[in-house]
Amino acid sequence: MNPRKKTVVNASVELTERTLVDLREIERYSVEKWGRTTANQYLDDIAAAFDRFIENPEILSLEPDFAPGLYFYRVRKHVLVCDYHERKVVVLTIFHTSMDLPARLAELEPRLIVEAQILRSKLNR
Repeated sequence: MNPRKKTVVNASVELTERTLVDLREIERYSVEKWGRTTANQYLDDIAAAFDRFIENPEILSLEPDFAPGLYFYRVRKHVLVCDYHERKVVVLTIFHTSMDLPARLAELEPRLIVEAQILRSKLNR
């Protein structure tokens, strides 16, 4: 073992049930609108974002003036809304950029924050 080689501890990524529903809806809509090949590419791009979170979770954007405590990452026309704490990324939901993001977040934010706290406590066990 090379003593000079630095060990990088990767983050873990968890998806909420809401995120899984969002992904199924993205797939359904994309297949219907553009076909299976395009839908698969879109889902692959989202999955690649999850891999990037594992390698470098600091790429998530914190927007304290917009939504304190939530992190964001854009993939094409979607925004991934995440919690990030102690090298654990939880993808809470996925929004299309055509949505009124501030209004949708205002509606969901209290529940997203509570869900994030519950997931943190479960993951820290």
